[in-house]
Amino acid sequence: MEQSSRDRLVELRRDLHRYPEPAWREYYTTSRIVAELERIGVDDLLVGPEVLDADARMAVPDDDELDAWHDRARDAGARSDVLERTRGGLTGAMAVLDRGEGPTVGLRVDIDALPITESTGSDHAPASGAFRSENEGYMHACGHDAHATIGVGVLEAVAESDFQGTLKVFFQPAEEVIGGGRAVAEGGHLDDLDHLLAIHIGLDHPTGEIVAGVDGFLAVRQFEATFEGESAHAGGHPAQGRDAIQALATAVQNLHAIRRHGDGATRVNAGVVEGGTATNIVAERAHMEGEVRGETTELKEYMSERADTVIESAATMHDCEGAVETTAEAPSAESDADLAAVVSEVAGDVAGVDSRLDSDDLGGSEDATYLMNRVQSQGGLASFVGIGTDHPGGHHTPTFDVDERSLAIGVDVLAGTIERLGENPV
Repeated sequence: MEQSSRDRLVELRRDLHRYPEPAWREYYTTSRIVAELERIGVDDLLVGPEVLDADARMAVPDDDELDAWHDRARDAGARSDVLERTRGGLTGAMAVLDRGEGPTVGLRVDIDALPITESTGSDHAPASGAFRSENEGYMHACGHDAHATIGVGVLEAVAESDFQGTLKVFFQPAEEVIGGGRAVAEGGHLDDLDHLLAIHIGLDHPTGEIVAGVDGFLAVRQFEATFEGESAHAGGHPAQGRDAIQALATAVQNLHAIRRHGDGATRVNAGVVEGGTATNIVAERAHMEGEVRGETTELKEYMSERADTVIESAATMHDCEGAVETTAEAPSAESDADLAAVVSEVAGDVAGVDSRLDSDDLGGSEDATYLMNRVQSQGGLASFVGIGTDHPGGHHTPTFDVDERSLAIGVDVLAGTIERLGENPV
């Protein structure tokens, strides 16, 4: 890759890093991506509702929150035409290159950020390099700014190549809340794919290392539980109350007591617990946000059923009403070895790649699994590719950053893989 192209990738990544936007609020990000795709010149460019099944979105914020970020993006310089097309949290984009007869290949990259306050330390490159987050309290702490940049770079590289076939690049919103993958999968644009590549940077792999086919995705369900009781004076008439916090505490304790399954790994966590108004009032209402995970979708369902039973039983035990609502979920998935083998073979000839792994376990969850399963169910192949990068802080921490040398490596590996698939589909 020429130095001018490397410099353009770095410039784009830093601009996206300065304006991080959380799930379904990626208005500036989408506008910036659209501008790049128009510069490259793609054969078809779809935005927001043209890409997604809007009804399949999960974990969508309320209208006031969406409007506030819409205005913030406008003030940051987002284009008015893109803002209008994405209003209401219908963010994201898809670009198509049609290069005649050949396979249809998809690339999925995610674009949202996290609610984390970025480090101001002098040893944190975005802070010292003047591209630290300007949306205080939010940052790209998982590398999605790099993912979006790589997606643009791959499009440009393939557009300039002799690729034969069709390439679709999906710039997916709302991965961090597991809210966007299903909406893209049900948007209707995956069903003709012969091959799908999805990516993630880092994952504790160093710059120069490529994981050709990531596995070990934990299926996940995130939920909210509410407990409704009756308030009373905690000193004078405690027996007249129905304590929602007691029900909540019982639920939390017993969620962590769910018996693990012998068929594989399972997880449970109560991540947010809150309730009550004062020390002398029996709490009328309490709220919890939690999640369950499983090594397979079936194991996740086992944990979900047990969690629902625990919550409902805890409410009943303390004479309260309990309700559980799923806010987001994603299935498990496996990368196809035949497609991963092409990635590995191509990576062996890419400058900067000094280590290749056929596979590795993610150890977490990803809603790219919706897209992978969709393509595989239609007879296509899918692989989740890990692109190593040296990151001084761990994922989802205030000091996370990427080694910008890995941008060009990722582009060269993925563009090379797509070109190879055009020549010899698997």
